[in-house]
Amino acid sequence: MTANVADLNAFLAVARARSFRGGARTSGGSASGLSEAVRRLEGELGVRLLHRTTRSVVPTEAGARLLERLGPALAEVEAALDVVNHYRERPAGTLRLNVPVSAARLVLPAIVPPFLAAFPDIKLEVIAEDGFVDVLAAGCDAGIRYDDQLEQDMIAVPIGPRTQRFATAAAPGYLNQRGRPEHPRDLLAHACLRGQFASGTKMAPWEFERDGEVVRVDPAGPLLVRIGAATDLAVDAAIAGTGIVHLFEDWLRPHLDSGALEPVLEPWWQPFSGPFLYYPGRRLLPVPLRAFVDFVKTFGTGRGGLATPPPSRRRLHAPG
Repeated sequence: MTANVADLNAFLAVARARSFRGGARTSGGSASGLSEAVRRLEGELGVRLLHRTTRSVVPTEAGARLLERLGPALAEVEAALDVVNHYRERPAGTLRLNVPVSAARLVLPAIVPPFLAAFPDIKLEVIAEDGFVDVLAAGCDAGIRYDDQLEQDMIAVPIGPRTQRFATAAAPGYLNQRGRPEHPRDLLAHACLRGQFASGTKMAPWEFERDGEVVRVDPAGPLLVRIGAATDLAVDAAIAGTGIVHLFEDWLRPHLDSGALEPVLEPWWQPFSGPFLYYPGRRLLPVPLRAFVDFVKTFGTGRGGLATPPPSRRRLHAPG
């Protein structure tokens, strides 16, 4: 019994995405092409692998067993074949990263241009989203997240600044009218611009720390934005005087420096450890990923980016 590796990959993409369209997005193929590949594979194996309806695609019992064993096996096959890349003058191939919007905005801009200049035969694809994602199921090679969000079977490499802070800020005009908070609990009397997850769940309370005292507040306000693309709307609203925003200091820094926003409760801004590049701990890494991991390690060392971080605290990726 034989099966084409491309057909196996097609089945893997569709089964993980639970749809032919979703599988096409992650694999770069077409839904019709994947459908034909799965039908061909089922014919070769003599067993149905997927239950198909107009609304969903679900693995059969045989398909689920195949999916369980196939993913790791194909990953090892691809990594083994990719070893020949070492015999090229320059590493080549595609590297797919899944990252939070904050990393796409604040971490990768300093790293991506010099990396692509150093490895012109590597194509980099970046998917920016703030949900908790299985990078392999999403068809990606690696991801960027914060340390308390990493799976135990993942290898983590520091990337970007090793210490960050959340900043709280508002337009001077707003503060002149409503007053300047002197303690985090004062925020409960202010209009605060909040964020929520894609699921619709509101993000965690805002957290502050000073002289060993930790204060968490859950203020309300006139604007609630979905984290990701709508984050800039919260910043623009704060600049316009709508209320107080709580976001990565680096995200707000240009507006703080220009005076469009004024720091609020700055002595209470709490530091937290920076993000990590993470990837499955398999024996053989695809050459583009190996090149990126090595580059990130060198890049961080050259900028002092691998300094010991402070104790980990849970950090999210948008205004709270």
